[in-house]
Amino acid sequence: MCGQRACRLRGGEGGEANMEPRIDETQFGSVTIDGKVFEHDVLIRLGGKVEKRNKKLSKAVYGTSHTISLAEARHVHQKGAGRLLIGAGQQHRVRLLEEAAAHFKHHRCQVELLSTPEMIPVWNQAEGAVIGLVHVTC
Repeated sequence: MCGQRACRLRGGEGGEANMEPRIDETQFGSVTIDGKVFEHDVLIRLGGKVEKRNKKLSKAVYGTSHTISLAEARHVHQKGAGRLLIGAGQQHRVRLLEEAAAHFKHHRCQVELLSTPEMIPVWNQAEGAVIGLVHVTC
């Protein structure tokens, strides 16, 4: 069986599973994923593709990328995703609007909001159909 879990896990040292892509580290203004430094917010899609976060979807409505709007939630969500891990910034500033949270709940996608440094080990040990959003600044 090659579901999302089987296709996105790789064996780690000692036989434990690691999520792909692996998030290596973060510092204010960047995140390193599989050795590549990204100096902007990113989405990690099912299948492991990393892409630039479209912050304009929230910033146009609320004037900040620290609030995830319903429009952005619709863009972030992928059919089949059962979990969304959000790295909410170095100081945990990103918030999910109630309508956005309801969108994920309607699609049975559990959302976890953690500071970006706290999100990294959770992501790397995650299993299943998981997507990610990583905010790299505050």
